[in-house]
Amino acid sequence: MEAKFQTFLILLAVLAGTALAARRFNVAPAILLMLAGVGLAFVPGMPPVELPPELVLLMVLPPLIYSASVAMSWREFKNNLRPIVLLAVGCVIFTAAMVATAAHFLIGMPWTIGFLLGAIVAPPDVVAPLAIARKLHMPRRILVVLEGEGLANDATALILYRFALAAIMTGSFSLPLAGGEFMLIVAGEIAFGIGVGWLSLRARKWARDPQVELTLSLITPYIAYWLPEHVGGSGVIATVACGLYVSWNGPLWISSATRLQGIFFWDLIIYLIEGILFLLTGFQMRELYEKSKTFPLDEIMIATAVVVAIVVIARFAWLYPATYLPRMLSRNLRERDPSPPWQWVFTLAFTGVRGAVSLATALALPFALPSGEAFPYRDLILFVAFGVIFITLVGVGLGLPALVRWLGVAEAGRHEHVAEHEAEISARRQALDAALKSLDTMTAQKDLSEEVVRLLRARHEIRANQLPDSLDPTRHDVSATGTALTRELIAAERKFIHVLLRDGQITDETRRRIERDLDLEEASLANREYQRVPL
Repeated sequence: MEAKFQTFLILLAVLAGTALAARRFNVAPAILLMLAGVGLAFVPGMPPVELPPELVLLMVLPPLIYSASVAMSWREFKNNLRPIVLLAVGCVIFTAAMVATAAHFLIGMPWTIGFLLGAIVAPPDVVAPLAIARKLHMPRRILVVLEGEGLANDATALILYRFALAAIMTGSFSLPLAGGEFMLIVAGEIAFGIGVGWLSLRARKWARDPQVELTLSLITPYIAYWLPEHVGGSGVIATVACGLYVSWNGPLWISSATRLQGIFFWDLIIYLIEGILFLLTGFQMRELYEKSKTFPLDEIMIATAVVVAIVVIARFAWLYPATYLPRMLSRNLRERDPSPPWQWVFTLAFTGVRGAVSLATALALPFALPSGEAFPYRDLILFVAFGVIFITLVGVGLGLPALVRWLGVAEAGRHEHVAEHEAEISARRQALDAALKSLDTMTAQKDLSEEVVRLLRARHEIRANQLPDSLDPTRHDVSATGTALTRELIAAERKFIHVLLRDGQITDETRRRIERDLDLEEASLANREYQRVPL
């Protein structure tokens, strides 16, 4: 137990150090984390660290999916549902079929094993490419489609995986029966997920305690995921539906105190989960290396190269016809949703990174068939899955920034961000105007003293003065200077409060209350800095 705890502490230290290195060299953290995991796996004396598939599929996947769903805009998800479904369902099935065909004719695998391999490597992971895409300020629609695809494609792949595995274990498969079961799973999980979201929000509203509410929020994704998964579904669709329901209705039910604490709580949870997951994925290289000594190396290399080529080509081969063909055939669609630039489609097609879910499903394969024979091609599937993850993660992670700059995609994103920021400033001003009108109504209806009214109006004037009048670079330089000076003033207040505490003029409780106000003000500054438009 002590050795395991020491290993866990090492992983946390590597996670923190890798994050700093990623920021220093402007590289996606996921790439360095996986490389660090591979390096640590071969450090002399380092105990092997396994990646139990149930850890990913039952413990890690639910909060990751739920958190991304809550952060997702339901309106944007609904408006982009057609491209999201085409990628999350159509592209996954197409890729799995293409991999199965190549595995059968080029590698010599049986059709059922080929479809199983296809289901394992078909779903792209969205963590690394989405983090890079956000940093590059790519167009909002690309981000929404990527995020929506990442939420739903695991469900399609896991259902295909179970169908293929059942066909191998039982020796029979019915396409009409599987299709009907697929539709039943989707409908049932959507209804169940919405129900769990509804129940969770009402329980949190009844609790009225941030600690209890955060505990309920942590339990919610597991309730949404585990029950459908236990009865033969994927659990992913139910978790997505639950998260989207909470995202749309949560602001009316969740208190401000819970929301503020929840942001930091969930950010830390997701940061640790994703980081350790990529580290553990890299750690599996040691076990695979030991197994490869008894396996023909040329066979591993050929199979990995074939599957990597197929998953890359299949995404391009699916995405371009799926984007432009429906608009060629439908005038209504063409007028309602004009064709995006080819550069956007190319960028989406390029971001086909495979992640830990692919490795977890490969690790979850049984060791033997019901007849007692060894599960066919199990080790080769593991080698190929890891190879696809490694090559696509490093290739896309290192190549995407250069590609985006070369295609000029980020420029469109910057223009969108400027327009979004202008709309935000307008919305804030309109909200302040509405609040002032409400204050005028309250002043007329209630017997308010002039001092109270004056204080309330002064509050609104201060907030209105903090909003910029324009988005030109000069104005932003002034804003940045003001933010920096405000931070220095807050630091001066902190030092003075510490002197008062040291001299016994205030209590620790008083110091904490004052520090909380300063923390909130500093967090507000950080939020405004984060939203600053890149010009």
